[in-house]
Amino acid sequence: MSFKYEAMVLSCIDPRFQPIVFNYLNKRKLRGKYSSFTIAGSAIGITEKKFKKWHKTFWDNIHISVKLHKIKKLIVINHRDCGVAKIISGKKNFNFDNETKIHQKSFQELKKTLKKKYPNLQIELILISLNKKIEIFN
Repeated sequence: MSFKYEAMVLSCIDPRFQPIVFNYLNKRKLRGKYSSFTIAGSAIGITEKKFKKWHKTFWDNIHISVKLHKIKKLIVINHRDCGVAKIISGKKNFNFDNETKIHQKSFQELKKTLKKKYPNLQIELILISLNKKIEIFN
């Protein structure tokens, strides 16, 4: 019997969001159907120059997921109140708008690179709040 993986999920290490991400993916009936890659900052951690040493590890992992699991989609889940976004901001007045711009930038950079490296791979860009509010980015 062959098992079909549907996606790779990129998410953050923040323990407050682990159950939120897990429950979100379960509601989408993806339990057991995705490869998981978890790193500080999610998309921010793999796009910001400050964390350049982490980037290769992510791309090596997505390559393995495509090769071994034949995934067709990357689901990127960033979250609000992100410590890595606060580090990147470097501003004392870290606020909702600044954080949104940082997430948006990371999503766009990741999407651009993904389309070059894996043009047939779909991508979903999601930002989740602690209150479980979901924002979808394009």
